[in-house]
Amino acid sequence: MSNKCKSFFAFKLSETECTAFAHQIALNVIPHIDVPLDNGYTKEEMKMVNETAKIMDTNFAISATCVRVPVLRSHSESITITFESHIEVDVEKCRKVLADFENVTVLDDMSKNEYPMPIIATDTDETYVGRIRKDLFDNNILHIWGVADQVRVGAATNAVRIAQKWIKLEENV
Repeated sequence: MSNKCKSFFAFKLSETECTAFAHQIALNVIPHIDVPLDNGYTKEEMKMVNETAKIMDTNFAISATCVRVPVLRSHSESITITFESHIEVDVEKCRKVLADFENVTVLDDMSKNEYPMPIIATDTDETYVGRIRKDLFDNNILHIWGVADQVRVGAATNAVRIAQKWIKLEENV
């Protein structure tokens, strides 16, 4: 049994069949990926929280709202990092540190319309970050926008990269 969805195409509101998602995906954003859990998050959101803690080998505060958008590939994330209260964010230093990471490309010039977008990340091995800015109200909070091809730079790829680094470190001991 399919849902009827209100669709807005060619400036006309009409009803269409929704079969792949609960709502129309074209020209829309759906803040719901995977099944809802008792804690108010979805299974995909909790997967992101748990995988991040596992990859970073630490248990720090992280929260996510996963949103389905009409792009073929590449995940996008709005990231907020809260540093210890005595640390004031230095945006230029953060840009430099991020630019020095292997497989990270900083695209961060709003005046030239240069910022990460899924279409740029698709079919690449890079993680693109931009829109790097200090929070308006707390000097110890940094906001970043990031995109990466989820097939080529997904959790499995990151696990392989970490393993390769570990092997290289062990060889140098």
